[in-house]
Amino acid sequence: MTASRNQSPTRFLLGLIGILLFFGLWQLIGTYKLAGMTWPTLTSVLSFIADPARRPLLLRATTASFSSVAIGYSLGVLIGLILAAVSLILASVKPGLDRLVALIHAVPPIALAPVFMTLSSRDATPVALCALGVFYLIYIAATSGFGATSEAHRSLFQTLGAGPFATVLRLYLPSALPSLISGLKLAIPVAFMGEIVGEWFGASRGLGLLMVSGMQNFQIPLLWSAVLITTATSLILFALMGVAERFVEERFR
Repeated sequence: MTASRNQSPTRFLLGLIGILLFFGLWQLIGTYKLAGMTWPTLTSVLSFIADPARRPLLLRATTASFSSVAIGYSLGVLIGLILAAVSLILASVKPGLDRLVALIHAVPPIALAPVFMTLSSRDATPVALCALGVFYLIYIAATSGFGATSEAHRSLFQTLGAGPFATVLRLYLPSALPSLISGLKLAIPVAFMGEIVGEWFGASRGLGLLMVSGMQNFQIPLLWSAVLITTATSLILFALMGVAERFVEERFR
């Protein structure tokens, strides 16, 4: 535990250096047009975001996208946990559930987007694609964590007469927390990716729609502003979940 704490400042410093190098490279490429006219400087993108005239548009799109991500992420986590619990309580259905989940995950989200658009509204498609990507990771993380429970603990709960639901809540879920928190962390960028892809297929609002509009109308600052907002938010949430992951690992391992 002490070694892990000593490594934390080093990891943070290396991560900060990497981010600064990335931003510096971005600015350099944009300044000297090394990637052509479609690669703006970082300062021009930040100026576009900070422009009061552009702020309402970006704020509405950001609010719409992040609301859909929150709903889709929560829905995916809930579905993944429920299916994992079902596979644990009803062991006979686990092989079938594993194959079904793997089959659903094997289908590219971009191929399912038109299907969701015909079955539901345009604004529901980003939420569905977001939940679809998240539930797979949560299912895999939860089932892996459940499998790590020791035989001695399972025997103890059986001896005490604990029911299946009490066993899941008091034994399997705490044991699966390290694996589950890793799945929650990895699901964050997947959720944003599903959301953006869903918005590309005709959502009425959102950052993905701004990206499409920027590409079609050659509004390069608008395109890169939407990309930067999405990427920065995803990375921040990923880093925060990483902090939670380290805390859980130190507490439960």
